[in-house]
Amino acid sequence: MSWRRTVAIARKELIHVRRDPRSLLIALLLPIMQMILLGYGATLDAKHLAVYAFDRDGSQTSQALLKRFQASPYFDLVRTVEGYADLTAAVDAGRAKLGLVVSPDFSRRLAEGGTVTVQAIVDATDDNTANLAMGYAEAVIGGFSQDVQLAWLRRQGLPDRAAAPPISVETRTWYNEDLESRNFIVPGVVALVMALVGALLSSLTIAREWERGTMEQLVSTPVTAREIMIGKLVPYFVIGLVDAALCVGFGIGWFGVPFRGTVGTLLVATALYLVVVLGIGFVISVAIPNQLGASSIAILVTLLPTNMLSGFAFPIDQMPAPIRAVSYVVWARYYLTILKAVFLKGSGLAALGGPLLAMVAYAAVVGTVATRAFRKTLD
Repeated sequence: MSWRRTVAIARKELIHVRRDPRSLLIALLLPIMQMILLGYGATLDAKHLAVYAFDRDGSQTSQALLKRFQASPYFDLVRTVEGYADLTAAVDAGRAKLGLVVSPDFSRRLAEGGTVTVQAIVDATDDNTANLAMGYAEAVIGGFSQDVQLAWLRRQGLPDRAAAPPISVETRTWYNEDLESRNFIVPGVVALVMALVGALLSSLTIAREWERGTMEQLVSTPVTAREIMIGKLVPYFVIGLVDAALCVGFGIGWFGVPFRGTVGTLLVATALYLVVVLGIGFVISVAIPNQLGASSIAILVTLLPTNMLSGFAFPIDQMPAPIRAVSYVVWARYYLTILKAVFLKGSGLAALGGPLLAMVAYAAVVGTVATRAFRKTLD
């Protein structure tokens, strides 16, 4: 193997990228666009949910409850309506995600030390938002109920500890202390962008030679098949590392995602991941001598598994057993595990032995397949 010939092929491929607007668009703009769109658009948090209230009591106590909802970052008390029909109409029209109905004897029963129910109508067309809204509403009402109970005990001259439940839960949130879904999503976007960019760019390498009629010239030169493969993939490997650095820097600097691990661990994992996705794209380019067809198959093969079966969009442990079994053969699953551990937990190489070994195995298998797939022939 001649490194001089390999470098010449790499320089030739860089010239192709520089002269091809589509490749430049993929290499430079796509990562930032994906980070912005998914970083802002893909979120599992629900804040500032619109609330309409029908306060049939109209007392200071009921108004205090509604002010609790207004003070919560998860709700916006948009309007207090005059009738039940107006409340249901707001929920039906989608103007309200949560409708509250306060009974007419709300303050009187609380003053007597009794129990009272507040009706909450939730728009469950989006079940995730509905579950979050119900949980947030129960937390707000639970806090208000405890304050009311304490106030009643004090009026009765009883100790405050009588209001304390016999068992309480003290939670401590590790790794993602503020429970921000962005801290979980942004590392996944890095894996998604690397899969898309790497496979798309490498899927055009051999297909471009066939379409432009330059494959005959390559075959007639003394350059070996391995030198062609390495020379064509090395530029995209470097571009992939640059794109990864851009995505990581953008996630940390712009979105404020914590980075508690080491750059070395991230670099090793990213290099292995790029070997896998570039090898897959190269195999597709060899099999399909058409740039449009090769790029379409590359998107299907890399983007769909990375999005659906890696744990990025859906939790793997909640999938049916057959789907969970299929997810073990998705390379992005292991890279995403490494990314989350490096970003949020600060894990090192020793703690990530299992996922890293899986990435090494994938890189070896894909590299072997790519080497054997390409033959220096016109057939």
